[in-house]
Amino acid sequence: MGADTWWFIGASCGQLLLALALLRTPSPQQAELAPPALALLRGGPRAAVVVALVALHQRGAVAAGRKGTIRANGGPGRTRDPLQLGVHGALRRALGLRVLAAQPGARRAVEALGGELARAGLIRPYGRLRVARGLLAGAVATAMAGPLILRPSGAELALALVLGAVPTAAALALLALPSTTRAAHRLLAGLRQRHPLPTHRHEVTDGNLVLLYVALYGDPALALFLPRFSRDGGLLGGGAGEAGRGSG
Repeated sequence: MGADTWWFIGASCGQLLLALALLRTPSPQQAELAPPALALLRGGPRAAVVVALVALHQRGAVAAGRKGTIRANGGPGRTRDPLQLGVHGALRRALGLRVLAAQPGARRAVEALGGELARAGLIRPYGRLRVARGLLAGAVATAMAGPLILRPSGAELALALVLGAVPTAAALALLALPSTTRAAHRLLAGLRQRHPLPTHRHEVTDGNLVLLYVALYGDPALALFLPRFSRDGGLLGGGAGEAGRGSG
């Protein structure tokens, strides 16, 4: 097999190894996580924002607006939670969930929370994950480009395809890797086992437990405990049906 073909396979393997280094996470730390952090692990940034909105709504700081939006309803109350403060500060006018989650104050608070989870070994840092996925896509493209550009034949072609299939298969498997780690999945599964979703909302009177259920279960918990606020505020379905921008 020619040196040019080896170069393509070597470059593909090099990109794969760099991506693997970026995807490594520290050993998970045992820590008790607040509901917004659990929601971020389960459903990403919007899920974390939803938990913050529920906490604010419990204190009367936010309410459902028009056409599936959320509006501020006074000050944030006595809270030092950065995500709640960031979300409430972004509500200068009524906003849908998608737009609210993208506001700078809310986004920065979610990113800070994600940084804490990354240091705890529960998620892969977003920036490193994006770079790693770019390298993995490049590894697949490089491995496929060699035979297409050089056009080897016979036994040389067969060997090139076999050797190129190894980094290609590994890269495709790693591209399917979620942002959360196995430790995070085990943590969520254990909490769901210890805290199954109740059948009736009257079984739960503790507001903190409501936040925990919303963090762990998302829409089913919202529909159970806060049906009107969730429906009118466009929170169900990750905000997929909300109007996007409200008039305030």
